[in-house]
Order: sequence, then structure tokens, then C-alpha cells
Amino acid sequence: MELPTWLTHFATILSSILLLKTLLSRCRCRSRSRKYNLPPGPKPWPVIGNLNLIGSLPHRSLHELSQKYGSLLYLRFGSFPVVVGSSVDMAKFFLKTHDVIFVDRPKTAAGKYTTYNYSDITWSPYGPYWRQARKMCLTELFSAKRLDSYECIRKEEVKALLIRLFKSSGRKVLLKDYLFTANLNIISRMVLGKKYLDESEGSIVSPEEFKWMLDELFLLNGVLNIGDSIPWLDFLDLQGYIRRMKSLSKKFDRFLEHVLDEHNERRFKAGDDFVAKDTVDVLLQLADDPNLVVQLKREGIKGFTQDLIAGGTESSAVTVEWAISELLRNPVIFAKATEELDRVVGRDKWVEEKEVHRLPYIEAIIKETMRLHPVGPMLAPRLSREDSTVDGYDIPAGTRVLVNVWAIARDPEIWDKPHEFRPERFLGSPIDVKGKDFELLPFGSGRRMCPGYNLGLKVIQVSLANLLHGFAWRLPDGMKVEELCMEEIFGLSTPRKVPLEAVVEPKLPSHLYGVL
Repeated sequence: MELPTWLTHFATILSSILLLKTLLSRCRCRSRSRKYNLPPGPKPWPVIGNLNLIGSLPHRSLHELSQKYGSLLYLRFGSFPVVVGSSVDMAKFFLKTHDVIFVDRPKTAAGKYTTYNYSDITWSPYGPYWRQARKMCLTELFSAKRLDSYECIRKEEVKALLIRLFKSSGRKVLLKDYLFTANLNIISRMVLGKKYLDESEGSIVSPEEFKWMLDELFLLNGVLNIGDSIPWLDFLDLQGYIRRMKSLSKKFDRFLEHVLDEHNERRFKAGDDFVAKDTVDVLLQLADDPNLVVQLKREGIKGFTQDLIAGGTESSAVTVEWAISELLRNPVIFAKATEELDRVVGRDKWVEEKEVHRLPYIEAIIKETMRLHPVGPMLAPRLSREDSTVDGYDIPAGTRVLVNVWAIARDPEIWDKPHEFRPERFLGSPIDVKGKDFELLPFGSGRRMCPGYNLGLKVIQVSLANLLHGFAWRLPDGMKVEELCMEEIFGLSTPRKVPLEAVVEPKLPSHLYGVL
């Protein structure tokens, strides 16, 4: 986040007015306040704290600061203390050893305006409501049995993706658009029961508009909003983020209201014979359960549904796009991947989910992509519920905690040549992506770990394997490998700054693409 120049000048002028008041306040409070031994960090400015040190890619800015001050970094973002962990030990401390202390979420404008006042899974504060939501995810929404029951949907939509690419053979394609459509169709059929964005079914939102809505949602949930750090400036909406959040919320609400109305109408018509066929049906049934600790209201159902659609669409598309990008830059690795696919799967069929475990090099490519390009370079912020101590330093209650997994992925003490794309580092390695190995945390860890990681992993694995198996890939004519932009955009996820354009050519028998 780059602060406007005028805001820096404003802070300087305002600081002279506030300085005396601050010093007097500290003098009054010092005698009755505990003296904390805080972690090292740069000296904060009045009013804005250390926000002036955070650039447009905060994970990179914080990584640079950790190189100077250490893997446990103390900052102030406006009025609030912030601690950043940038090592395996720090990640384990916050996410495992003392997970219950750091399981809460700070109050943010994004949580308030884009998730029905913290009614979703991601931003809801720690307490009975969140614990109930987590239990619903683990036992109902993302159970192994339920995910297996949707395998046919994933298979059909991946096949449809491959056919669409076949029809674009020899032409330049914008890969993310194809991935977005496939992933959205998968998650829509699983969560909503049908392709609500299929114009032939009377969609109230066009696919293009919905893609923009999801991109905007991830951007706004990841930005450093000044009002979140300096509450008394919140009403000014200096960056215009709150205005955008409110506008986005209205668009999502219109769509989700339509979805819930259709589901309730179907339930009413079926009466006692009603059988849940999708996730929204399950949520509506759970809302009727009188034994719930906290009643699941309509706003909560919409918040959960929005979380599932967004998370299930964005993360998979972003990861596969980064993987293809890296392979285009590394033709030797690309050749090894296709050799494994031809040898293990053969050239007369597509890759099925059950075969992925027989493709260790493809799995290594996915892990290496998640290491170099984690969907969330910094895990969603946590909040300390009580005082704690780590390595002799105090972390006061109310401190916001960030875990910089992007920095951990570039730690030379963990990874040999960390800036290089080298899938071989994972061959024979026990390191996995399921939250137990703190060197690699694409889905987080602990109580706040992404509850749908198994679904996301299945979609990424089968999509990437078939894209590599079914097509030869190259950059557009005249474009050199070194000209391929590998910069990212920061938000709750980190997609490519410049979407990948590539040319595909089919390499399997034509009947596999639906051609007679």
C-alpha cells in the first residue's frame, strides 16, 4: 500500500499537535502500565506508525524489514501494535504452540462490509459462532464423503475446460479466464446446485461481472485500509476502499438473495420429501436445527456461501496459472512433467483424481508453485487474546499478528537456492501442504487453517495434470521467455500482475477432446 504524499504531510503537521498530548498521556499511564519488552522494529512515526514503510506489495516490504530486524518484528500500523513472524519457528509459535491465544481476528472494514458484519468463516471472531462454523465445515461441508460424492462434477467440468481449450488450438488464450470458468462451474454446481452464471439458465449476473466481483473481493479483503489502522480517520475513507466495499456487498447480496430464494422455494415444494443436493441446501437444513449453539441466520448462510464460492474459485485458478507460467520459463522441467504423464497415465486417456498419487513429479511441481507463489503470501491477520512471551519478548494482548509465508519460502536456511523454481527439492521430501509442515503453509495451519484445502488441492492437481497431459504449451509468437512478467498483485490472494497469455496445441487423440 503506497500512502499518498499529502497524507504523509498531513501526518507531519498533525503530529506536532498531538505530540504534547501523547507525551502527557504516556507520563500519566507509565506509572500504572506494565513495561513490555517488545520485539525489535523500526521507530514509528506519530499518527501513522510504520505505515510509511509498507509498499504496494506488503509481504515484500515486511520481508525486507525482517532481514534487518529479525524473524520476529514489531511495528505499529497507526494506532495498533503489529507483530510479524517470518520464520518456521515463529509460524509454529503463532499457529500451533499458542494457536488458541492467536486464534482471534481483528475488526476490519472488509470483515464488516463484505462478509455480512463478520458472519462468514474467514473474518468471524473467535467464539461459539466461529467454533460452530468450523465444526460445520469439517463434519458437513468438507467431509471426505461429501467431497467424494462431487467427484463426477469435478471430472465433467475439467473435461469441459479441456474441450474449450481444444477449440482455441493455435490461438492465443488468456489462461486465467478458462481456469476461472472451470473452477466457478465446479464450485457453483457443488455449492449452489447449478451453474448460476450460465446465461442460458437466466443468470442475474454475467460471468464477466462475477469475475470482476471476485477479483474485487480478494483485493479489498487484503488491502491495508488506513481506517483499520487509524480509526478516527475511518469516516474519511481516504483511499475509497469502504465505498468500493459497500458497492461490492450490494452486488453479492443481490446474487445470494436470489440463490437462497430459489433454494427455499424448492424446499417448500418438496415438503417432507426434500433431499439436500448441494451445500446451500445443507446450510439451510442446519439453520433449522434447534440444537445449534448459535442460530445460523440468513446473513450467516450468505456469508458462508460467499466464502465457499470465492475461495473455491480464486485459489485454484491462481495456483495453476502460476504453475504453467513457471513451466513455460523452465522447458526442462516441463519435459520431465510430460514424460511422467505419458509413462504413468498413457496417451489414450485423461488423468483421473485417483491417479494423482502416482505422479510424484506433478505433485512436486504443485508444491514448488505453492512455495514460490503462495495464494496468500501473508496469512489473514490474527489477534492476540492475551499477553504472551516468545524468545524473551512480550506480545501484549490486542496485538495484530501476521505470518509472512512468502518470506519463509525464501529462507536460505530452509531452502537451497530459494529463488529458483526447483520441483526436485520435494521429491522424496516429507514436507506437505496440509498445515503440519511450517516450511510450506499455502493453506495456513491450526484452528484457522483453510477448511476447504482438500477440495482446492483436488481441483489444482487434476486440472494441472490434464492441462500438461493434453496440450503442448508455448508463449505467443515473438515473445521470449525472459519477457514473461512474473510480478504479482497483492490482496487476500496474489494473482499475476499481467495475466498469462499462451498458445496451446492438442497432443492426444482427437476423440478425447470430444471430436468424432
